[in-house]
Amino acid sequence: MTAETLLPRTTSTDVTERRLSSRPSLQETVAQTLAMAWRALKKMRRNPEQFFDVTLQPILFTAMFAYVFGGAVSGSVQDYLPIMIPGILAQTALTACMATGTQMREDMDKGVFDRFKAMPIARIAPLAGPMMADLLRYGIAATITIAVGMAMGYRPDGGAVGVVAGWLLTIVAGWSLAWIFAWLGTVARSAQAVQGIGMMIMFPLTFLSNAYVPAKTMPDWLQTFVKINPVSHVVTAVRDLMNGNGLTAEVGWALVACAIVVAIFAPLAVRSYSRKM
Repeated sequence: MTAETLLPRTTSTDVTERRLSSRPSLQETVAQTLAMAWRALKKMRRNPEQFFDVTLQPILFTAMFAYVFGGAVSGSVQDYLPIMIPGILAQTALTACMATGTQMREDMDKGVFDRFKAMPIARIAPLAGPMMADLLRYGIAATITIAVGMAMGYRPDGGAVGVVAGWLLTIVAGWSLAWIFAWLGTVARSAQAVQGIGMMIMFPLTFLSNAYVPAKTMPDWLQTFVKINPVSHVVTAVRDLMNGNGLTAEVGWALVACAIVVAIFAPLAVRSYSRKM
């Protein structure tokens, strides 16, 4: 009788049961998520082109929308900036978070996540880690947008406190909406598919909102969608904060909308990711 016959045979079911029985604690989950965030930050440092969409796009969009639509919507660029800048903040954050799902799908296609299968780590860590790292990208995009707007003559009535509050709300909104694209990254078949589907999501959420034109100028049926669009709540809340209206009810509704998005799509993303593990 050999040693092999004395040892119990290990099957894939046994491995799965061992992994489930040794789930990481909350402290370990946080540490593993931070480790994944640090990995994503190192990737960004080695691939600076990942910052192009959050550095060049805010400059182009802010200048283009201001000078093209400013006179038609508000009569002048100066009057349009308080309306437009919060809309640009929402759009740049939404564009930046769309890259989260694309890069996640690329990692899966390259086999990076196959390595994670053999590691006793929390299932949410490989998802939440890169999204934490992307907070840096959202912050850069929001900062450049506000700076360009102020260079063009925008003077927020909310002062420094209102600007910082609007900046923070933009980052929170970008992080919450990123869970939609994280879920897409786990279910789509390719990075190109994630990008294509993401564009179909981004444009309706952005342009079918009150980001650039007043909702009252739209048809009644479209106004109904604008009112329930989470981007509309975020834009209105950022306007209230930055333009001096303070903590209005819209700020609360924006946070509720962000929480609902996370509550729906975070479990979907984790479940879809776990099935692939």
